[in-house]
Amino acid sequence: MPSLSPEPSEQVPTRPQMRHLALQFAAAFAVVALAWPYYGLRNQQLPWPQTAFAIGAIAMLLASLTRQPWWWRVIHALFVPMAWAVSRLEIDPSWFLLLCVLLLLVYRGALTGQIPLYLSNRASTAALAGLIADRRDQHFLDLGAGIGSVVIALARERPDTQFTGVENAPASWLVGRLRSARLANCNWRWGDLWRSDLARYDLVYAFLSPAPMAALWVKVQQEMRPGSLFVSNSFAVPDVQASGVIEVDDARQTRLYCYRI
Repeated sequence: MPSLSPEPSEQVPTRPQMRHLALQFAAAFAVVALAWPYYGLRNQQLPWPQTAFAIGAIAMLLASLTRQPWWWRVIHALFVPMAWAVSRLEIDPSWFLLLCVLLLLVYRGALTGQIPLYLSNRASTAALAGLIADRRDQHFLDLGAGIGSVVIALARERPDTQFTGVENAPASWLVGRLRSARLANCNWRWGDLWRSDLARYDLVYAFLSPAPMAALWVKVQQEMRPGSLFVSNSFAVPDVQASGVIEVDDARQTRLYCYRI
């Protein structure tokens, strides 16, 4: 069984989705509001390449002033210039619609809850298997189970334990449903993790993102039984010290943050 080494939690700031949209709209409005009268009075068209890069520069400035993480500053700087560059390719708009639908089928959680698709690797699954190795007749829940990387592997190894996976991205859910169809001890569910009742589970596992962790911890405290265990892959609960941390021996040095209720 993996040892748990105490470690303070690491606070990761969250950013509302609407803030990023507001920054882009503010940058675009500021640039166009200043440029349009100037070029309009001269009866000239806006120079769109320069306008796009100006919007990107203002968006990056606003992102810096509001203390966004560095990767968001880069995204804000490049978004409009790249959109202008792609528009010059004259690609049929139906391809963009198709790509949007395909991404939504796989990454629905990223749009609705800032939760992208992360797949747990075999090393993390093995570490979780160690946590339940000495117990029988347990109930294990994976919130945002993806294609079943964890629950299906563990269900095959532990027929004496009941495993449940909850997923709401259509394509991921379908793949997991097909993979788990013959496993009697694996309950594959379509649903929202926020509507899932955690009370009956001995171990709840999540590999989500920094954004929902604070709210999820409130739900965990309200619903999980005393003595049960909540495990978060890679993302600690802000301002809460983990009961222990499992250092997974893999290429990306995964950490499993364990919280005993």
